[in-house]
Amino acid sequence: MRRSKWLALLAVLALALAACGYSDVSDDEPTTTAATGGDGGVAAEGKALFSPCAACHGQNAEGINGLGNPLANSAFVQSKTDDELVAFIVAGRPIDDPDNTTGVAMPAKGGTTYSEEEIAKIVAYLRTLN
Repeated sequence: MRRSKWLALLAVLALALAACGYSDVSDDEPTTTAATGGDGGVAAEGKALFSPCAACHGQNAEGINGLGNPLANSAFVQSKTDDELVAFIVAGRPIDDPDNTTGVAMPAKGGTTYSEEEIAKIVAYLRTLN
């Protein structure tokens, strides 16, 4: 494997380890998902939750070459429903997926322990960028 691929893989693994257990939303807190028509507050919460995703997708979801594709103004994001995007993020994308264009795996839940409700908030934030 080329050196840049190893560095990318190490960056993804470091992100996954750093993000494990991170959440700033309490389990007791009521949630509104993007799929159920969340408001701007939900998108703001999603922006805060996006922090671990920025390691691969960039601070403003502009993408990082060789790690994560841009999510802002993304045809992929625009082509999916909120529920489809949540399901995609929950599942992740392996290196051997034919649609993987970076050659780097996207770990399930982006390497976080986020709930589907928290991921839906991230999707609500991504919708504000498209």
